[in-house]
Amino acid sequence: MGFVAETGSGHVLTMDGAPDAARPENGGANLAPRPMETVLAGTGGCTAYDVVLILKRGRHDVRGCSVKLSSERAETDPKVFTRIHMHFTVTGKGIPASAVERAIAMSHEKYCSASIMLGKTAEITTGFELLEA
Repeated sequence: MGFVAETGSGHVLTMDGAPDAARPENGGANLAPRPMETVLAGTGGCTAYDVVLILKRGRHDVRGCSVKLSSERAETDPKVFTRIHMHFTVTGKGIPASAVERAIAMSHEKYCSASIMLGKTAEITTGFELLEA
């Protein structure tokens, strides 16, 4: 159940499934992230990229940005995401909280195609903390 995907930009991404004790032939070896984990991770990367870019375009001194995602999925197939919470930690010098809030909103409303797509099935909420560098 391990798979290797080559992306359009020529990079390689490995995915695997969870081991299945009841039916080992149907399970993975737990050697890489699950496909849906990569969807969620990609969404986090997409929106963090947007937030940093929007803040930098606003001439804010951004030193770092991370986002932690937590999610819930439907119990029945297709087990789509039903809730996603994104908590951003933005580090910088003199960045107003209102600028971070605006950047997150702009990403989710206009720029991050991944979160906009997932928003069709999931309730997406956000929060953030701002650390002074």
